[in-house]
Amino acid sequence: MQGGTLSRWTMSYFAAACLMFVLGQGMMLAGYGYPAAAASAPETLVLVHVIAIGWLSLLMVGALLQFVPVLVARSLVGGQLAAPALVLLLVGLLCLVAGFVALSGALDLALGLLPFGAALLVLGFGLIAAVLTVTLIAARPLPLPASFVAVGLVSLLGTILLGAVFSFALSGLTGGTWPLRLVTGGVPLHAMLGLGGWLSLTAVGVSYRLLAMFLLAPEVERPTSRAVWWAGSLAIALVAGCVPLVVFALPGTEMLVSVAMAFALVAVLLYGGDVVKLYRTRKRKQVELNIHASFAAFAALTLSVLFFNLPELRACEVSAALVYLFVFGWLSGLGLAQLYKIIAFLTWLETYGPVLGRVPVPRVQDLVDERQARLWFWLYYGSVAAAGLALFAGAGLFFRACVFLQLIATLGVMREFVRARRLSSVPAALRVPPGVIRPNLFLPMFTLWR
Repeated sequence: MQGGTLSRWTMSYFAAACLMFVLGQGMMLAGYGYPAAAASAPETLVLVHVIAIGWLSLLMVGALLQFVPVLVARSLVGGQLAAPALVLLLVGLLCLVAGFVALSGALDLALGLLPFGAALLVLGFGLIAAVLTVTLIAARPLPLPASFVAVGLVSLLGTILLGAVFSFALSGLTGGTWPLRLVTGGVPLHAMLGLGGWLSLTAVGVSYRLLAMFLLAPEVERPTSRAVWWAGSLAIALVAGCVPLVVFALPGTEMLVSVAMAFALVAVLLYGGDVVKLYRTRKRKQVELNIHASFAAFAALTLSVLFFNLPELRACEVSAALVYLFVFGWLSGLGLAQLYKIIAFLTWLETYGPVLGRVPVPRVQDLVDERQARLWFWLYYGSVAAAGLALFAGAGLFFRACVFLQLIATLGVMREFVRARRLSSVPAALRVPPGVIRPNLFLPMFTLWR
């Protein structure tokens, strides 16, 4: 990985994210949050933020700490802030969730936990954004994948600032009409900036580099890839432009959102074409499981954005099924698929990098068992599709049954992560050659190879 070193805290972010993903699915299985509660209920807000911040955002931050230096061929500036940022994010999420629980009345907790948690999250994400932004600025002019990350970071700042306003308004610490207008009409914009801008645009940018690297495909900056950046950036700018309209109670929000969704669809279709080109121009003949599993995520992205372009679906209960497909099919599916390769790859570098060329070492592929993991990915995507259909049909009991299968599949995939970290699939003769130290499961080693 030219220009990159092993990030000491990436595995810790991944581990925390995986635990939150299991927790979030367990909450759905137990009937906590939507669809058992209203979409705007505090219980649903707990569930949404456990998934969006605890799972997806921690996963993305961990990946960026490792791969932004790879994207720009420079070392990370201020990487030592990753550990305090992780603490701030976890404590902030805990306080935010406690504040939502207080809002529901289930426990006698202080509503002040809501803005306090939001403030910690702003500080934690602010530290991460500062580290990544300074690294990107030092590497100008940016390659295209890094430009996606830059727009994603701007979207992240908009998302967390909107969320902070919501938290102060819901806790009663902020008066006036404009915060209430934002709470009433700005939640969809908050979600679009977070899921579409911060998480999706960033994932697209990183995936351009990862897919080329894992497929051994030529890294060519195509006109279509640049068009994906422009279309995605315009979509996010239009969504951000809706915020002042909501604040000042001006018309035009629905129109801007519709135009933004049209740009998003253009970006998705062009991105899909680029993925196909990368696949066809690959030098690696035998495609590995992480790529095959990612194709289902790309399909979920295309379907969800395509149907979101129909205003009548965007404004009714069907939208919940589309959001589910987007979050669990696209973002979570891609996250699990790429983690399957990334964890094995980073574990191989950490474990065998120091002795490479001096003793026989296994291949990266030897750290995983694709035949076993393939079944878990089939079960995961199948259960996500079934759960989305259950939400569409309003079948709550069937939805929870599908979530149960989805959780089982998730745990199965995560078991493969642990096996890769434990070197369980590596042939015994190559597992721990002289000079090799077994990696910790998720905490950094103090003598990490650089």
